[in-house]
Amino acid sequence: MANIEQKTERLISKTINNLGYELYDIEYVKEGKDYFLRIYIDSKKGIDLDDCEKVSNSITDILDKEDYIKEQYFLEVSSPGVERILKKDKHLKDNVENEVQIKLFKPIEGQKQYKGILKDFDNDSITILNKKEIKIDRKNISQIKTVYNW
Repeated sequence: MANIEQKTERLISKTINNLGYELYDIEYVKEGKDYFLRIYIDSKKGIDLDDCEKVSNSITDILDKEDYIKEQYFLEVSSPGVERILKKDKHLKDNVENEVQIKLFKPIEGQKQYKGILKDFDNDSITILNKKEIKIDRKNISQIKTVYNW
């Protein structure tokens, strides 16, 4: 599925940028019997329904013309939301000094989840501050996302 996401990014990123948006992320997932191609867009002014519709209308023909996804799927275009999943190094870089929540595959000191301020990252690890600095192996991270304090 990663190949579908990568090919989709190559095909649509320029169009999305030309419309004035940033392509934040792409997911191609199966939920139940249905497949979904989810395109997450962002901009400094935020994202509303009209923005999603504009992007959806602009990329539908590109995706239909290329016809590289064998399964029938639903196209969804949306904002990454207030609490954003951080997958790419750019996402991490943009959120240094912000609060994040990290979920782990294997517990560290008996915990499978940590919250703290993102201090640093490299190819191998992520460092957060939560009373003390905690360095976490990136291979052990199942998910990292921003935290919005309501």
